[in-house]
Amino acid sequence: MIALIQTIVMALDLYWWIIIASAIFSWLYAFNVVNSRNQFVGTIGNVLYRLTEPALRPIRRFMPDLGGIDISPIILLLIIFFIRQFLLTTVLSLVV
Repeated sequence: MIALIQTIVMALDLYWWIIIASAIFSWLYAFNVVNSRNQFVGTIGNVLYRLTEPALRPIRRFMPDLGGIDISPIILLLIIFFIRQFLLTTVLSLVV
């Protein structure tokens, strides 16, 4: 049981960094820091979009319009943080 929870925590940690990478990439893309016509850049953007959009879309449905500011990645990071903390305290209670 502990190994399963640790695997889930590691997957949540990986997804945490994917969300951060996606947010940074979207800023770089929006401010034309990266070349949007480059095929490699487009592939990275597409992969990050496909990995994060299924989790961000339900959050965006319930978020109010903030005038072009998307805080759904922050909300998702908070959700992941709380799930991770819950799982880690569960592991600690199983060990002790």
